[in-house]
Amino acid sequence: MAAWKILLTDGLEENGQEILRKSADVVNNPTITAEELLQVVGEYDALIVRGRTKVTPAVFEAGKKLKVVGRSGVGVDNIDLAAAKAHGVSVVNAPVSTSISVAELTLALMLSLVREIPRADAGMKNGKWLKKELEGAELYGKTLGVIGYGRIGSLVGTRCAAFGMSVIAYDPQLSAEEVRRRGAAYATLDELLAQSDLISLHIPLTGDTRGMINEATIAKMKDGVRIVCAARGGVIDETALLAALESGKVAGAALDVFSTEPPGQTALVSHARVVCSPHVGAQTAEAQIRAAIDISNEVLAALKGETLRWKVA
Repeated sequence: MAAWKILLTDGLEENGQEILRKSADVVNNPTITAEELLQVVGEYDALIVRGRTKVTPAVFEAGKKLKVVGRSGVGVDNIDLAAAKAHGVSVVNAPVSTSISVAELTLALMLSLVREIPRADAGMKNGKWLKKELEGAELYGKTLGVIGYGRIGSLVGTRCAAFGMSVIAYDPQLSAEEVRRRGAAYATLDELLAQSDLISLHIPLTGDTRGMINEATIAKMKDGVRIVCAARGGVIDETALLAALESGKVAGAALDVFSTEPPGQTALVSHARVVCSPHVGAQTAEAQIRAAIDISNEVLAALKGETLRWKVA
């Protein structure tokens, strides 16, 4: 009989499941509802989720045997960390696994934005030859401001430097020396806002970062700035961004994340100068395999009482 029972509520790549099955009974129920989860979670020692499942205080209350919750990916804003701590449950994630995929999507969004690739493609598919209307811009010679220069932000910075961009970065968690060591020039937030031609956000959603890009911070930006976000919905005040797009203060935005997901056919999503994707930063085959392996090993380490690499709470 296996030592532990583990519930997967949002699916997990098979290689991760194989790792878990060597030590535990594993139940994979990717369509489980919130109500069903409350009914069965008390049977399990561990829970592994992605972004769909909300691990609320009620889940921790019902999970009498829970020792660890694993997030197969980076963001843990769908897990109530205070409730986890109150119930003595560890929370772990897989922060390294998806970094390259998110960084590459950021570049794709950036290039799509400055060269209007979605509009060009839509025109071709509708039999329109929009060559004269599609005068884009180059990344070369522009200043990129990266807000949050951790794993993903620094990967973006390195790649943009290869395009001939000047990269400046603001990160309250890093010293100026560390930012420079990672290949960017250090800037305060106000300096970055004033100097950047493009701004890319790579920060978690917290009480401090919610609405960081808002009417006041947009007013400090260059006229014609472009904004890219593949981080977390909510770090941008979407009403303020829409107003800035309408006024021309912001020339364009590329967004993979939204305050409400899915956002529906909002004025922001429908805007002609906005490029959108449905929160697919981590959605590559390679990233999902790495995430499954990393989170499976980390959850088992937590169950065994071993040292954890990526304990969030």
